Amino acid sequence: MRQQIILDVDTGIDDSLALLYLLASPDAQIVGIAATAGNVPAAQVAVNNLAWLEVCRAPEIEVALGAPEPLAIPLRTTEDTHGPQGIGYAELPPPTRALSERTAAEMWVALVRAHPGELIGLCTGPLTNLALALRLEPALPRLLKRLVIMGGAFNHPGNTTPTNEWNVHVDPEAAKEVFDAFSAAPADRRPLVCALDITETIEMVPKHLTLLAERAGSVPAEAVSEADHDGIRSTAPNPLVRYISDAVRFYFEFHRQYDQGYIAHMHDPFAAAVALDPTLAVTRPATVDVELTGTLTRATTVADWAGVWGREPNADIVIGTDPAAFFDRLITRVGDFARAVYPPVERKAR
Repeated sequence: MRQQIILDVDTGIDDSLALLYLLASPDAQIVGIAATAGNVPAAQVAVNNLAWLEVCRAPEIEVALGAPEPLAIPLRTTEDTHGPQGIGYAELPPPTRALSERTAAEMWVALVRAHPGELIGLCTGPLTNLALALRLEPALPRLLKRLVIMGGAFNHPGNTTPTNEWNVHVDPEAAKEVFDAFSAAPADRRPLVCALDITETIEMVPKHLTLLAERAGSVPAEAVSEADHDGIRSTAPNPLVRYISDAVRFYFEFHRQYDQGYIAHMHDPFAAAVALDPTLAVTRPATVDVELTGTLTRATTVADWAGVWGREPNADIVIGTDPAAFFDRLITRVGDFARAVYPPVERKAR
């Protein structure tokens, strides 16, 4: 049974891996992709999504352009983290596919109305488009089968300020509108929230790229190393492996620059995996709200674990997982997919 997914992304590096993971998963069918302003502007996000679909030789999937700005504040992007186009050193061919004629918010509403109770929403960027969709269709929390969010930080430092996480930081008003709206969702449809508490334990290292290349039959396999100088480009014969390697290498270098090691946090692919298989995550219900007025804490996600607010839980927060099991699944699925899309060329014996 293929699970139908609405994917709302601000396609940077780890969002790209989330998209590839879903395309590679036999139990997933993407029914629409919303391009959200965040890591890079929405127009560039849309180009990235269309380009990845073409490189992956994917079937036609609607890609809708989202709002160019957050609900109430100017857009902040992060090309220093994800590269000038949002995909690190990867240089994808210009896409020939066309954008949808409807906005991302309109696409959200049309799809959930057409498939009530059937669709999983996966948001790995700021929640601007979903907030706008909720304004158009307040019943959306009851029309979705489930919502999965990568965002927030609870018992964990932020990655943008001392207390807040990037996706919420970009549009905190949208995040608050979404969590408030989903307070009306039934308990079995509460959003699954993959926050930094867990996603920063999902650490990709160079060995994972080597294993993925080997799985794809891309030989010689990638040999990315912390000893490499910055900016090396992949020579992998498999195009998907090559683009992934070029994107992730930039991410490795970024994390090292900020003294986190030669690693890459795979926030968004983990959320994609949880959307398809919630058993990958241990969760705990809580009431989540977003601080909008604090001088030092604006955009902080706050979880009431003990019920002191007297409000029913509106989220299931991921509090545990097995990173090794996740990476096994990522490498298997994306590696097999890369091999199927670009089969290895057999070398003739001399």
